[in-house]
Amino acid sequence: MWHAVPGPVLTWSMKWKRTLKRSALVVVFLLLSWFQFAYWSSTNDCQQSVVPGGERMKAIKFCEYGSPDVLTVQEIQKPVPKDNELLVRVRAASLNFIDAGLVRGPSVLRFMSGLRKPKFTGFGRDFAGVVEATGKDVNEFKPGDEVFGVKWGALAEYVCVRKDRVALKPANITFEQAGAVGLAGLTALQGLRTGKIHAGQKVLINGASGGVGTFAVQIAKAFDTEVTAVCSTRNLEMAQTLGADHVIDYTKEDFTKLKERYDLVFDNVNNHSFSERRHVLNPGGVCVLAGIGSAGLHKGQLARIAGNFTAAWRSRFVEQKFKSYVTASNQADLKFLSDLLAQGKVTPFVEKTYSLDQTADALRYFEEGHARGKLVIKIAAVVTGVGELTSDQYVRATGLGATKTTRSIGLTREVNH
Repeated sequence: MWHAVPGPVLTWSMKWKRTLKRSALVVVFLLLSWFQFAYWSSTNDCQQSVVPGGERMKAIKFCEYGSPDVLTVQEIQKPVPKDNELLVRVRAASLNFIDAGLVRGPSVLRFMSGLRKPKFTGFGRDFAGVVEATGKDVNEFKPGDEVFGVKWGALAEYVCVRKDRVALKPANITFEQAGAVGLAGLTALQGLRTGKIHAGQKVLINGASGGVGTFAVQIAKAFDTEVTAVCSTRNLEMAQTLGADHVIDYTKEDFTKLKERYDLVFDNVNNHSFSERRHVLNPGGVCVLAGIGSAGLHKGQLARIAGNFTAAWRSRFVEQKFKSYVTASNQADLKFLSDLLAQGKVTPFVEKTYSLDQTADALRYFEEGHARGKLVIKIAAVVTGVGELTSDQYVRATGLGATKTTRSIGLTREVNH
C-alpha cells in the first residue's frame, strides 16, 4: 500500500538537497577563482635587474614553459654564499631527466613548479667546479678545492651550494666527468640500495645506456654482483665496457621471456607488466622502480607512472617486492661516489659536450631519447697566462687557503674552450 511522505519531511529533504547543490556550486566557484588568481599571478624573477654596481654572471634561464628554445643565456646577479654555503665557480654541468620535464611544464608538474610561468627559472642540477669562497660556518672546504655536487640552477658561471651538497672531486677524473655525476649517480646508488644490493647477487639493469643506467651498471659491479645490462644494439659494446657480465639486446630479445632469474631488477624504463617482471625475479627478489624511460614528453609516460604506483601496491601481497624511492641529495652518498670514482670503479660516460650557449641544442638532442650516458655543458675556465690553475696554485695566487671569506676572486682572464 502506498503511503504519503509527511509534508515536513519532504520539505526538509528538498531544502537539504538545495543546500548541498548551492554549497557544491560555491566550492566549484571558489576553486575556479583560486585557479584563475594563481594562474595569472604566477610570476618569476626574470624581470629582476642586477643591483647597480653588483657583480654579474652568465646563467641559463627559462622564463616561460615550452620547447628547448625557451632556454637563453642571461646576465644575472652573481650570488653571495650564506654562512653554510660555498661559492663555486662552475666548470661543467649536465642534463638530467627532470630538466626536460620542468622546461616543458606538463600539467601534472605545474601545481608545484608554477601554473603559468616557472617559479624557479634556473636550469640544471649536476655541477663540478672550483670553490671560490666559503661562508663562515664552512670548515670542510677551502677556496681552490675542486668539488662536484647537486644544486638547482647549476648551469651558471657560479652557484652557491650548501656544504652538505658537495664532495671533493677526485684528481683522476675531469671536470666534465665530475659534472655528470650528481643526480644520476645518486639515483643509481640509492636505487640499488633500495633493492638491498649485496655481493653475489644476480642483478639486471633495464635501461642500461642512459645517464642513470650507465652509473647503475658500474655501481652494481662495485658491489661484486653479476650484472646483466638491457639496452639497444648500438649500446651493447658500451655496456660491456662499463663492466656488464651479460648484455641483452631488447630489439631482439625480451628479457622477461628468457629463463634467467634475478635477485634484483633495477628498472629504469618500466616497459613491462607487473606479472612479466615478477616472472624474472627469484623468490624474495626485488624490482626497483627507478624511472619511466627516456627524457622528454613521450606517449605512454603517464601510464608508466601509474604502473609504478600500482606495482608497488600489488607487491604487498606477493613474495617478490616492487619498491619505489625518491632520490635525496646528501654528502655521505656523494662521498661514497667520490671514493668509487677515485678507485676507478666508476667512470662517468659522457657522450657529448656543449658550450653554455649551446644548452638548448643539448636539451633538444636529449629529448630525442637516444642519448648515451650524460650530456655535459662546459663552462668558462679560470686560467692564467700560462695555463689553468691547479688547486694549490689557485690558493697560493689568491691567498685564500687559510681564512674564511665571502669575497669574490678575480684572476687574469677567462676563456671558453
